[in-house]
Amino acid sequence: MRKPLAHVRIADFTQFLSGPFCTLVLADLGAEVIKIEPPSGDPSRIVPPHFVDGDSAYYLAANRNKRSIGLDLRTEQGVALARDLILACDIVVENFRPGVMARLGLDRRALMAERPELVWCSLSGYGQAGPYSNEPAYDMIVQARSGGMSLTGMPDGPAVRSGLPIGDLVAGLYCAIAVLAALERRRRSGEGAYIDIGMLDCQVALLTYQAAYHLVSGEVPGRQGRAHDSVPTYNCFVTRDGGEIAVTAITERMWQGLVRVLGLEDLLSDPRFATNIERNANRAELMPLLEEAFARFDARDLERRLIAAEVPAARINSVAEALADPQVRERRMVLTLEADGERRVSVAGNPIRVEGVGEAHTYPESLGESSRAILTEVLGLDAQRIEALVAAGTVVVGPRVERGKTKADG
Repeated sequence: MRKPLAHVRIADFTQFLSGPFCTLVLADLGAEVIKIEPPSGDPSRIVPPHFVDGDSAYYLAANRNKRSIGLDLRTEQGVALARDLILACDIVVENFRPGVMARLGLDRRALMAERPELVWCSLSGYGQAGPYSNEPAYDMIVQARSGGMSLTGMPDGPAVRSGLPIGDLVAGLYCAIAVLAALERRRRSGEGAYIDIGMLDCQVALLTYQAAYHLVSGEVPGRQGRAHDSVPTYNCFVTRDGGEIAVTAITERMWQGLVRVLGLEDLLSDPRFATNIERNANRAELMPLLEEAFARFDARDLERRLIAAEVPAARINSVAEALADPQVRERRMVLTLEADGERRVSVAGNPIRVEGVGEAHTYPESLGESSRAILTEVLGLDAQRIEALVAAGTVVVGPRVERGKTKADG
């Protein structure tokens, strides 16, 4: 069975992570993604510290299943080619600051007037309007400005950036969702759409109940540390062997299972801890009792005991442990991508499972690797014209390599 988006072609003008993550999601679903890069390539190709055959691991993580064409958009010919590619596509995704595409000569209003069914998604730090809209923004900046960073860290410590770039990744996911919604509308009405996604907006949306807490009470939430501020037994604990274990005992049944495993049955008759409301109100008295009990067990043994009692629990894995986890391997969440019989890289996989649809993936292309093929197949240019564009420096051509099959590590 063909992948769900096998009929869709995307002109991808994105770089670094937020936009490329959006187009990665769409490419994994089968869209033909044409990655339009400057002559120097997507800047994320050179992000240190790890490289495979000249491309950074950072770049390789988010650019599988895409075709690369190198175009110099500082030239009239380069802009004309980009314009023709846009008009041959169903979707445009770009993550420049507002106005950059128009200044390049790729005005979305003019192009959408020429192709009304086009879906155009602009992903920027602050969206297309507002007092900050023309300011530069990256992942940590929107984490900081959104209030989310103020919630992260220990209560007596400084604010901490999320260990994962959620400012980039969540914006990319919202962008992909919006594009899919616009495609469905187009299927029904024939109309295209312009989509405006701001990274800050996405982070504020993630505040969810923390925003509601403040808007209802006027109180300002603080650092959350390792615990949930409404459920004291939604927390992390240190074990006897120095391990760490996360526990989410959020129901009365789970609470009862937790204290029985820990040998704290007396707490079941203590009125201070009768319900979660009382446990939350008396958190200061409860936590030392739990911490002392956890310290009597080894992490792996306690994890097993809690799960047997139907209390959700997990040891805190390192990245290496997570990627080697049998559940992760069984779900094919580590992919090994191969090219030309020599290049090989393993990356995190695609979590979307569609029954009956295969999971073939391609190694991220070198800069300009598909330039000739795209100009021939999509725009119908002949070899002589293409070579003239290459000689003029308008088009960058990279080496074509043989693509190997994907191996899902298990």
